[in-house]
Amino acid sequence: MSPDSKKSTLDPRVRIGHVHLKVADLDRALAFYCDVLGFELMQRLGTQAAFISAGGYHHHIGLNTWESAGGSPPPPGTTGLYHLAVLYPDRRTLADALVRLVRAGISLDGAADHGVSEALYLCDPDGNGVELYRDRAEAEWPRSPDGALAMVTRPLDLDALLAEADR
Repeated sequence: MSPDSKKSTLDPRVRIGHVHLKVADLDRALAFYCDVLGFELMQRLGTQAAFISAGGYHHHIGLNTWESAGGSPPPPGTTGLYHLAVLYPDRRTLADALVRLVRAGISLDGAADHGVSEALYLCDPDGNGVELYRDRAEAEWPRSPDGALAMVTRPLDLDALLAEADR
């Protein structure tokens, strides 16, 4: 960027619409994302690809075996996807997601209260990182004395979160 050019930012309405994940086994991936997390299968292309969503959208997540059928996860220390993040509308629905994980016997890699959000961290069957989270209202976000955002990483009380679930 030249010193004379004006820095521009994206329009604030821009969103990340969907993610495509390379998976080794489509049925195994669908069992995790649909049967455990609760996404809905929108379309399937044999054993090569499937498109899943929440609420009937064409797809939030694409799962495909185009370059990865029978493959293994990338080794640690390599580049690639760190995690995909699934935003839940409120604390109760995040609690329901935690109940689904517990019932399926899926362990968490971590759980954190970031001040701005509460998050559960885990891996899918292909080793892709998954964050399930809910945002707090912006008025509740932690701020420094000068008003700057002051995110934190503290342990998330999983028992308190589970207490909010519709069982």
